[in-house]
Amino acid sequence: MSSPRSGPAAKGLSALSPSIPGAAVQHLSAAAMGALLLASAGKHFRDPGFYRDVVPGYLCRQDPSPDATPSDTTPGSPTQGISTEGSPTQSNPPPSSTGTGAAAQHPWAVLSRDEWIALSGLLELAAAVGILLPPTRKLTATAITAMFTAFLAGHVDALVRACGPQGTPRRRKIHAVRLPLQAPLILWAWSLRTHALPGRKPGGRG
Repeated sequence: MSSPRSGPAAKGLSALSPSIPGAAVQHLSAAAMGALLLASAGKHFRDPGFYRDVVPGYLCRQDPSPDATPSDTTPGSPTQGISTEGSPTQSNPPPSSTGTGAAAQHPWAVLSRDEWIALSGLLELAAAVGILLPPTRKLTATAITAMFTAFLAGHVDALVRACGPQGTPRRRKIHAVRLPLQAPLILWAWSLRTHALPGRKPGGRG
């Protein structure tokens, strides 16, 4: 007489049960990622200054100031060769999105700094929605992995500038922490992609 746990039905249950916790963990992880992305997207619009340093200057379009004049002494202006004290200007701080005159543009400088921040906020908002939907989770997780990887360039650039002459001890500490945090975020996003692959069918050989 067979025991209650033997037979084909019991084997099917034993094969199916491990997939239930795995699916639950995946959904919880995706929900946590979605919440993180949603909070970050909101911060892009509530406090854009938090992200200014991590937008590389070579990506930022330098729009001339409406009240800029040829004799403007704004740092970074190409017309500024002599300081107000009569000494030659030796170095200029990294160009910012405000108060600059016309300057040579990098080929990738298609948006202003504020526009890049707003665009990345919108991308994170879309990713927060896509990662919560199982049909789009794998594609969204791949896109998030690529996005976090692309953000590395901005964090490296920010840390380099923070360690330069224009940097401060506070900025160096902030960016020294923010840069390594990208690694677990990239791995987390990638794990959502791989876990989204179809699991083993009940009764299949593993």
